[in-house]
Amino acid sequence: MPSLRQLKYAIKTIELGSINEASKQLFISQPSLSNALKNLEEELNITIFGRSAKGVTLTDEGMEFMTYARQIVAQVELMEAKYQNKTPSRRLLSVSCQHYAFAVHAFAELVKNYAENEYEFTLKETETHNILQDVSSFNSEIGIVYLNDFNKQVLQKVFKEKQLEFTPLFTAQPHVFIGKNNPLATKSVITLEELEPYPCLSFEQGQSDSFYYAEEILSTRYNRKSIKVSDRATIFNLMLGVDGYTISSGVLSRELNDENIISVPLALAQNEQESMTIGWLKHKQVRLSTLAEEYLTYLKQHIVDYGFNLHRS
Repeated sequence: MPSLRQLKYAIKTIELGSINEASKQLFISQPSLSNALKNLEEELNITIFGRSAKGVTLTDEGMEFMTYARQIVAQVELMEAKYQNKTPSRRLLSVSCQHYAFAVHAFAELVKNYAENEYEFTLKETETHNILQDVSSFNSEIGIVYLNDFNKQVLQKVFKEKQLEFTPLFTAQPHVFIGKNNPLATKSVITLEELEPYPCLSFEQGQSDSFYYAEEILSTRYNRKSIKVSDRATIFNLMLGVDGYTISSGVLSRELNDENIISVPLALAQNEQESMTIGWLKHKQVRLSTLAEEYLTYLKQHIVDYGFNLHRS
């Protein structure tokens, strides 16, 4: 049977993606760690790690193994804290998401609730490809992305390949995010024709710059003026600085967003109707932690507070 130490070694190695880096943090030599991991694989008669010059990744068998390993280590730590009066381990949670202010707002609420505790929380607003990779490799417990008629078939295929499970949160009609001093800001609805003179802002998707991985709907539409950015602060600054716009769900965060940014419904022709179903991802093999469940509670509450109806589970 594998030892607790071996399980912790395996978890640390996959978290860092490198045997060399893991050995440094575990304060053991690289050869000793490599041998411990090989012995673990031999004892279980499975291949946990795919090894290459770029580091280590999980095999399909390794993904299933890591689910059990994390649960075992977490349960042992809880038992030690209860019966040996040990200090509970740091509370851990990692979330990867597309650039949604409401996701950050919910995360901030979670952090405030644990202000007196020791914790290590991670929030990554990142490219869609990275979100899928983070959740499939257990580097993030939760991912937040959207589906629509255009990207659904492609992304659902990727979900299946990576053993990911998508749970819808809410469906939103497209809205235009613009600065409050934009010439279109006084309108109750905005048309695509009215947007044409203004720069269209979108989030770059790195090497996976696919239309299907775009965070904005209508990603295949030609825009005479187009600017790609890498973070939400920049996109908001460009809305104010150059009267740029982006098309998203319409859900802002009153507490975290600049009050100079507003959301206006986008008017589309009957044959162009679009919607966005935003939801959360987890690995199929993973049972959510208490912290992850709590984060989802804050996320749902913020969405409801903003006037959207949640999908029924």
